[in-house]
Amino acid sequence: MQKQGPKTMPSLSRELALSMAWIVALIASLTVLFIGEVLGQTPCVLCWFQRTFMFPLAIILGFGLWWKDRHVGRYGLVLAIGGAGVALWHLGLYFGFIPERIQPCTATGPSCTDDNQLVFSIPIPLMAFVAFTLIGALSAFSLTEPKK
Repeated sequence: MQKQGPKTMPSLSRELALSMAWIVALIASLTVLFIGEVLGQTPCVLCWFQRTFMFPLAIILGFGLWWKDRHVGRYGLVLAIGGAGVALWHLGLYFGFIPERIQPCTATGPSCTDDNQLVFSIPIPLMAFVAFTLIGALSAFSLTEPKK
């Protein structure tokens, strides 16, 4: 007689992971829109690049859930890695680990490293990095195959 392991609901846990990734992407997208449009804080160059990774995540993961696409986590993972890379670069500039001479922000626009980058005393690039990391981890988890 073959021994069976505990009963699990792998498709439910994958869908839950994707749902959580979508919620994080949606909240992050709405938050940066609130910061820019309601609070009137102009985004720096690196913030714009991070937005180019975050906004599609909210749309792609949402449609993937709606259409029940098991493989949408691939796109979430790739976009999250790209966005996390930009956020990590931004964090390096913000904390002074990367020299300012290679900073992409212009002297006439908003700075990548001033106090404009704080919301509730938390650096915006740190919030972005955490969001991208969560989305990437949840997207990767959604791609795992159930154990048999």
